[in-house]
Amino acid sequence: MIENPPARKFRSVLYVPAINERAIAKAATLPADAIILDLEDAVAPDAKAEARRRARAALESRILAPRTVIVRVNGLPEGEQTHEWLADDLAEIAAAGADAVLFPKIRTGADVARAEGVLDHHFAPPSLRLWLMIETPQAILNLRDVVTPQEESHGRLEALVMGTNDLAKEMRLPPSPSRLPLLHALSSTVLAARARDLVVLDGVFGRIEDKAAFESECHQGRALGFDGKTLVHPSQIDIANRAFSPSEAERAEAETIVRAFENPDNAGRAVLVVNGRMVEDLHYRVAKQVLALAE
Repeated sequence: MIENPPARKFRSVLYVPAINERAIAKAATLPADAIILDLEDAVAPDAKAEARRRARAALESRILAPRTVIVRVNGLPEGEQTHEWLADDLAEIAAAGADAVLFPKIRTGADVARAEGVLDHHFAPPSLRLWLMIETPQAILNLRDVVTPQEESHGRLEALVMGTNDLAKEMRLPPSPSRLPLLHALSSTVLAARARDLVVLDGVFGRIEDKAAFESECHQGRALGFDGKTLVHPSQIDIANRAFSPSEAERAEAETIVRAFENPDNAGRAVLVVNGRMVEDLHYRVAKQVLALAE
């Protein structure tokens, strides 16, 4: 299981089309915590072979280090073409040095077992983590099975990633700035992730020029419990990094709580009053998590 908080930060996770060499080179200079090299939606069918080669070259060159690098592959087979695409994706990148592979359109626990199985079939190293897109009504209804290890599981599962655009489309939702119709799905995914101590990331925000609305959605995502947000444009990185980091006030409060509990004069005391507030061991542990994230 992943320690809580995660050993690596995932405040800002930027999708980069694997076909776009200039975008990959630029991503190497950006302050995103992680990069997703996209072989799926961002790549046209006739460009997928070249995108795979470019993704592999980027992985083997380590150009994106020390960021976490994930590759979003094409989905589990639903027909001959998608079967070929996924097999070719993994043949090219499974052992090329990615930190994780992101599988789209996961719907059931059986899909998770299939994803792990195809990684093993392509001799993916044990260190290669499994990330899952949660972007269908079936996935939301099956979240318990999705995060529950199957008997044949090797424990690769590390993260759940919301695909809010696809989910809204399948739910036939009109646009909603508040995301009120999606709140059940968002919170359910966070709960499922926390039950397994997984990383969980909010979906993308497509209106690139509307920075105020994007910042508001980032703060909403953090309030719901997400570790960070997936992004579609470099201009969103700094906003996400700020929104998903402890504020100065949060950090100062956490430092005060930690100092109080670690004061030798308070040794053995289960409950303290700090700045007029009753705090206990639970708050002490949360404060240490806040400081770990702030560091």
